[in-house]
Amino acid sequence: MKLSTICSLLFFLFQFDLAFVLSYEAVLIRDGLKSYSQVELPHSVFGSESAAFDCHGKGPYVGVSDGRILKWQETKREWINFAVTSPRRDKKLCDGLTNENMESMCGRPLGLKFNTVTCDLYIADAYFGLLVVGPGGGVAKQLATSAEGVPFRFTNALDIDPKTGEVYFTDSSILFQRRVYISIILSGDRTGRLLKYVPSTQSVYVLLKGLAFPNGVALSKDNNFILLAESTTLKILKIQVGDSKTNNIETFAELPRSPDNIKRNAKGEFWVALNSGRGKIQRLENEIETTLPWTADPVAIKFDEEGNIIEVLDGDYGQQLNSVSEVEEHEGSLWIGSAVQPYIGVIKA
Repeated sequence: MKLSTICSLLFFLFQFDLAFVLSYEAVLIRDGLKSYSQVELPHSVFGSESAAFDCHGKGPYVGVSDGRILKWQETKREWINFAVTSPRRDKKLCDGLTNENMESMCGRPLGLKFNTVTCDLYIADAYFGLLVVGPGGGVAKQLATSAEGVPFRFTNALDIDPKTGEVYFTDSSILFQRRVYISIILSGDRTGRLLKYVPSTQSVYVLLKGLAFPNGVALSKDNNFILLAESTTLKILKIQVGDSKTNNIETFAELPRSPDNIKRNAKGEFWVALNSGRGKIQRLENEIETTLPWTADPVAIKFDEEGNIIEVLDGDYGQQLNSVSEVEEHEGSLWIGSAVQPYIGVIKA
């Protein structure tokens, strides 16, 4: 992509941000650095992109850069190994690994979600597809690696319908893998897919294709619709669930920054993480510093089911929240995931 094209994109983001700031002036803006703390990950690993709590409220469980899924033990204040996604993972080689070129061997778990009925943990691994592991952990079982004969290239996020056990998940591109994710945005790639796994038949269905970096996905509390983050277009799409309803698509929200994961809280509200807009855009040897003069630093937004903004989480330009991939609300606290940081953040109620 030429410099002029990137500059045009940044100008668009700036213009859109000004309009967005005006639209949320009347809603609650929470200082993300107030009551903030961090839980450090084990030495040399990073990237707790997603967080999940099990059927007993224990955790969080997080996937990290070396392919492991770790469980936080609050009483002992320590992380323990819970699961891995790669059946050929070499512990000596992979543990603590930071080389992204080894992800395809060691695994890179991204989206995590427990089935509240079975207590099984479902995993979207960028390289190993859709997997599941029981409450005891261990090596996850691979459920799906392709759909309609097309292999997954970048399995990203998921959510589960507890009534049916069906899993909705995203494959962000059929061309680019996770370690070159920026190419999806810069190339304008629209090969992403929204998929559904049906456990009763062990089948995978393509619900939508032609998406621009589909990322986070979340079901409504009544399981009647899905919210889907389209990272390239800065939009959240609303998709009706049911027979022949996936053609019923509307724009749920337009955002000032690129959306990442979406998580629903116990009230049925949605936290959307905003994981770009400050920092650097890189492509090959070119590097451009984005210095857009945000009048606020929105790193996450909470919506109700109608698309109304309830709350904005302000990062105040602090380093702690400069890369937010997910906000998981659990028992009043916000657990803040990041694809690049060596910790998971916690904001107490």
